[in-house]
Amino acid sequence: MRFLLTEEQRDFARTLDALLGAADTATAVRAWAAGEHKPGRDLWARLAETGVFALAVPEEHEGLGPLPLELAVAFTELGRHAVPGPLVETAAAAVFLHRLGDVEAAATWLPRIAAGEAVVGLCADGAPFALDADAADTVLVVRCDTVCRTETHGPVQPALDPARRLSRPLGGTVLARGPAVTAAAGHATDLARLLTAAQALGVGRALLAGTVDYVRQRTQFGRAIGSFQAVKHRLADALIGLEFAQPLVHAAALALAADAPSAGAEAAAAKVAAGEAGYAAARAALQLHGAVGYTDEPDLSLWIRKARPLRDAWGTPAECRARVLAG
Repeated sequence: MRFLLTEEQRDFARTLDALLGAADTATAVRAWAAGEHKPGRDLWARLAETGVFALAVPEEHEGLGPLPLELAVAFTELGRHAVPGPLVETAAAAVFLHRLGDVEAAATWLPRIAAGEAVVGLCADGAPFALDADAADTVLVVRCDTVCRTETHGPVQPALDPARRLSRPLGGTVLARGPAVTAAAGHATDLARLLTAAQALGVGRALLAGTVDYVRQRTQFGRAIGSFQAVKHRLADALIGLEFAQPLVHAAALALAADAPSAGAEAAAAKVAAGEAGYAAARAALQLHGAVGYTDEPDLSLWIRKARPLRDAWGTPAECRARVLAG
C-alpha cells in the first residue's frame, strides 16, 4: 500500500513551517530554558490560531479532532523548529480527559486547550517527573488506576536539554479512580508516543538539513568536506533512517485514528524508529560540525540536545520494543 499526505495536509505543514521559520524559535527556546515562559506562550498562542491544539480536542469541546495524522504532521514541524514546552503532554492530556469521561473536567480544560490558553502537563507511564510543570496551568498525574490534578511541584531538575524542565509533581486532588483511568491513560500514552516520534522526526530532519548546508561550506585541504566519501555515507545513513521512520509514524497515526487493536504496538514501533533516527542525525551533526558542535553558543546545540531526551521520552527504545513484541 502506498500512502501519501493530502494536499491539504501538506499545505498545513507548509503553513506551520513558514510561521515558525519567521518566529525566531531559538530565542523562545533559550528563554524557556531560563524559566522565562512568555515568548514560548506567545508562540503557543500563534500556533493555536492555526488549529494545532484543536486537533487533539473533540468537536463537542470546540476542537477539530482528535485527528492523529494531522497532529503527527503538525508535531513534525514543531520538532523541526524546536518549539519549547509540554506540547506532547498537552495533546495527550486532551485525549486523556476526553476518554476519562469526567464531564466537568473535560468542559473546564478541553476548550482552553483547543484555544491555546491552557498548558497542561501529563505525568503517566510510570514517570516520576513531569515535563515543564513550572510552566503548566495544571498537571495530571496518573498512578496505577488513580489520576490527580495538581499545580504544585518540586524544584526543577537539571536535564540534558535545558528547555525540557523536569520536576516532581506534589500533592494534588483526586479526579477519578478505576478502570476508566487505566484505559484513558493507555490511549494517552499511545498518542504521546506517536507525537514524540513525530517531534523526533522533525528534529532529525532539521539537524540533517543544517549539517548538509554546513558541510557544503566548510572546507578542508581546499575542498568542501561534503565532497568526502565518508561524510556522504554518514549523511546518507542519517537520511535513510529518517525516511524509513516517516511511514511508520504515519501508519501509527492511521491506526490510532481507526482505534485499531494494533495502534499501541504501531505507536511504539514508530517511537523506536523515529527516536533512533533523530538521535543518529544528532550524532552525525555533532561529529560533522567538529568543535563547533560541542559548544552552546550556536543554535545547533538547541536541536542536538533534544534528540536523546526525545528518544527516551514516553518509553525508552527497550520499553517500546517490548510493547511491539507484546502487541
